[in-house]
Amino acid sequence: MPSLSAYRFMWVVLMFDLPMHTKADRRRYAIFRKKLLKDGFVKMQFSVYIRHCASRENAEVHELRVGRWVPQEGEVRTITITDKQYERMRRFVGKLRTKVEDPPSQLEFF
Repeated sequence: MPSLSAYRFMWVVLMFDLPMHTKADRRRYAIFRKKLLKDGFVKMQFSVYIRHCASRENAEVHELRVGRWVPQEGEVRTITITDKQYERMRRFVGKLRTKVEDPPSQLEFF
């Protein structure tokens, strides 16, 4: 039987750096970004996307999928964090500190 930690909700934080020098580079960027959006990632900041997952195993599935989409000249880094870690995030806008957005209410079917 899997441990309880296997069922914790996880966040996949994805950071990427893709070249944007040529028209072909920009096209590859657009294709990569569209795949992220279709897979349930949402933009958090420029070149930083995030996705809520039902478990560590589900997060790994999405990380491996993204790894297959990376253009040859691109670099992508991912990190998974728990809901508790996400809740501790601070967001600063200018000089003001504001509350981080609430996690989305996401229903997943298995």
